[in-house]
Amino acid sequence: MRNIDELLQDGGSVSIEPRDDIPCVACAADVHNTIALLVRRNGESLTALLKRLDKAVARYYSDTVVTDETEEQG
Repeated sequence: MRNIDELLQDGGSVSIEPRDDIPCVACAADVHNTIALLVRRNGESLTALLKRLDKAVARYYSDTVVTDETEEQG
């Protein structure tokens, strides 16, 4: 998960916690902005969630695309 590793080395953060009415959200942020919010899918392993988060961080680094799955839940 090299993209998450790079994010953390650059002073960013990753958290996994409940958010509003969503039981499990993985969040990645750089020092300025939230760059990804992913909702854990039914039956999804923690490893699979982190791999999706790593891909979302990569998408942000390559195309400056913020992924926010929490908007889809509301």
